[in-house]
Amino acid sequence: MTSETTISNISTKQLSTVADLYQYLDALFELDADSDTLFAGSYLRGFISLVATDYGDESQTISTLLLEGVTAKVGQSKVELSPQDYAIVMNFWLELQQRVVS
Repeated sequence: MTSETTISNISTKQLSTVADLYQYLDALFELDADSDTLFAGSYLRGFISLVATDYGDESQTISTLLLEGVTAKVGQSKVELSPQDYAIVMNFWLELQQRVVS
């Protein structure tokens, strides 16, 4: 499988584990994502890492508790981000959740 095929698969793959989330966020750099997407992905990765440690390791399935925990952290970040940056992060997080396999 070529690198291009792998990147394409990652960009369309449904996400079921924390490792899948990390792989997708890392792939954004290779997908030539715009700076807003890279910012939001990096910002969210920190929250995902922080919350995920409460429930297991990166091989854990993405649970409702994990999603709710990250959503709470994003909500708390509203005070430290500009309104525009907060909207970018929140919108990216909402889009990312649509890729999660329930």
